[in-house]
Amino acid sequence: MRLVTFVEGGKAARPGLVAEGGVVDLGAEGFEDAIAFMGAPGSVQAEAARARPTIAMEKVRLLAPVANPPRIFGIGVNYADHAAESGTRMRDVPTVFLVLSSAVVGPGADVVLPRNSSMVDYEAELAVVIGKAGHMIAASKWKEHVFGYTIMNDVSARDVQRATTQWSLAKSFPTFAPMGPWVVTKDEIADPHRLGISLTIGGEKLQDSNTSQMIYKVPALIEYLSGIVPLEVGDVISTGTPAGVGMGRTPQRWLKAGEEMIIAIEGIGELRNPVVAE
Repeated sequence: MRLVTFVEGGKAARPGLVAEGGVVDLGAEGFEDAIAFMGAPGSVQAEAARARPTIAMEKVRLLAPVANPPRIFGIGVNYADHAAESGTRMRDVPTVFLVLSSAVVGPGADVVLPRNSSMVDYEAELAVVIGKAGHMIAASKWKEHVFGYTIMNDVSARDVQRATTQWSLAKSFPTFAPMGPWVVTKDEIADPHRLGISLTIGGEKLQDSNTSQMIYKVPALIEYLSGIVPLEVGDVISTGTPAGVGMGRTPQRWLKAGEEMIIAIEGIGELRNPVVAE
């Protein structure tokens, strides 16, 4: 299944499933939002997935698939080559920060360069979406708590980030958390640690790696996070970015108005977002 949040005409946003020929309107099936669908029993989800699409794909605009996640847990320096290029020391446990949900936007939405930062960077990331709440989850039970996977661009104001040891504000400017285009359910991704991941701007591939290079894999991240904070349905874990970010280049490369970022992850698709000035 591919779970989306969409708008059609002047109607309110509602959840849906992408199917051949269009979108199944989950709002018409009684689901208020994507989180309500993810929290429903598997049999209910399967029944909804069998419904015929009622809306043509060209008539909808996709928003972030989880428009207002309870929490977004960012994982820092989770690829060794990115840790090296950023000059960040690898630690014995995952480096975790929070991204505010108010930063979330969907596919095709503008990423706005704020006036008070001159060093805005891109970060292609695989994001895990939690479908079953849990506390103290053993790594061996990780898959029971995953609904699926999506793409996130962990846009970062590096000058703000480097001014302090706390990263959350630098990554929480409005529009700094593009996500989408949908959540692909876990049954369609055999192994989240064997996916090609890339980011391209203006025809130049700036990041090109594989999720197999993650230091802390998804089971370890779920065990670590849930050992401290009970995970909720709809929580997003953005699993870190590989090498190739603008901060690590010589000369450094920052986002500019007029560019379009394209992140591709194998088995999920593409997330495209243009860049504009504030």
